[in-house]
Amino acid sequence: MLGVRASRWRRRLAFRCAALTGPALVAATLLAPPSAHAATADGIRINEVVTTGDVDDSIELYNKGSAAVDLSGWILKDDNDGSAYPIASGTTLAPGAFRAFDVHAAFGLGSSDQARLYLPDGTTLVDGFGWRGHSAPSWSRCPDGTGAFGAAKLTLGAANDCGGNGGPAPTAWPGGGSVTTADAANVFGEDLSGLYQEGGVMWGAQNSGTLWRLVPDGSGGWQPDTANGWRSGKTLRFPGGSGSPDSEGVTLTGAGSAGGVFVASERNGDASGTSRLSVLKYDAGGSGTTLTAAKEWNLTADLPPVGANLGFEGITWVPDAYLTSSGFKDGSTGSAYDPKRYGSHTGGVFFVGVEGTGTVHGYVLQDSGAYTRVATLDSGMTGVMELQWEPQAARLWVVCDDTCNGQHRTMKVDASGAFATTAVYDRPSGMPDYNNEGFSVAGADACVNGTKPVYWADDSNDDGHALRRGTVTC
Repeated sequence: MLGVRASRWRRRLAFRCAALTGPALVAATLLAPPSAHAATADGIRINEVVTTGDVDDSIELYNKGSAAVDLSGWILKDDNDGSAYPIASGTTLAPGAFRAFDVHAAFGLGSSDQARLYLPDGTTLVDGFGWRGHSAPSWSRCPDGTGAFGAAKLTLGAANDCGGNGGPAPTAWPGGGSVTTADAANVFGEDLSGLYQEGGVMWGAQNSGTLWRLVPDGSGGWQPDTANGWRSGKTLRFPGGSGSPDSEGVTLTGAGSAGGVFVASERNGDASGTSRLSVLKYDAGGSGTTLTAAKEWNLTADLPPVGANLGFEGITWVPDAYLTSSGFKDGSTGSAYDPKRYGSHTGGVFFVGVEGTGTVHGYVLQDSGAYTRVATLDSGMTGVMELQWEPQAARLWVVCDDTCNGQHRTMKVDASGAFATTAVYDRPSGMPDYNNEGFSVAGADACVNGTKPVYWADDSNDDGHALRRGTVTC
């Protein structure tokens, strides 16, 4: 266990040491000033870079000069000199104008990469920018053309918006400031991550490939169920009985646990250096101590690459009824979401959060094993550690750990049909800046005098406790 903790600490330290001031988790480098040999290039700058989302692999140029510049034959490259995107003949950029180029056909922009602009000779560097960390959603100069790069709202083809994702300013936690422990000492140890409350049962996912079924302890907390082989949690396996899923998140559908327990995993612990972004379905009935996945939706090939330990951290399920009634727009079709388009599925959309990019992706997971990505959301945070759908308030909770000082956000579908941030909350005043990777909201039946319990899972097991309890307004 000490080795696991040390490994996770080193990974987090390396990840955080790359951070810029503010929300950007990236080591940004201006590769070179504009070439002194090209007076015509003086006004042209790389102004915005997008590596993830629906418009990934995009580079925007901006003309900060006073004269129009003919860009015919200029060349965009990534960090590979063999990659080249020649700008089409007849392309001119007027003073103060912006132009975005989709370079996907020529090369992709990775999580550790560069965007470089050359004159038509292919050797004279005009401008360049390097980063270590995917855009979330955009790396943008602030101010346009002259400032440093940082995280900003996606504005390809227009002036940069340097206010992050444009969401509201953080406010105090919407509940009591008091936080108490919710487990006995040294029950779970480290690496307890995702949580999901189902009435009088709390489901917990632990990174070691363990699923917990917890029951009330009589004092407002939780303890392992001692029946049916759950005393020490149950070992998880991939379909066929092999491997050890790095289980980070857990959720249920409208059918409850009887309809399967769904776990988000970022890799196989038996091949820990390889990313494997999967959602796994388990039948949690029976008395055996090992659960073999009945189905796996391996989404790795559909998503931008991330580090093996920077993948899926949170998962939640949002019912079709909410999505259709709120006018949710299907990102795969560009029109209103229609559940009938996808045949037999779970009656909702699974949303998964990525630690390394702070991005949330929505998937319809069909019973056949097929899947369709219907949304990609900018969380506005450098990392997503937990997701939780709260039916009572019809809102999506997006949670970060101590990487973001324990910030929580809520999102709802807006008038455009996309999920947008509705509130940003600081952690409760009584909560130290713990490594909270799990978060669960009690149901409406738990409301007393306008508040109800919420729970956090502390991945680091600080002071010997992995579970803590607070309150939130109903």
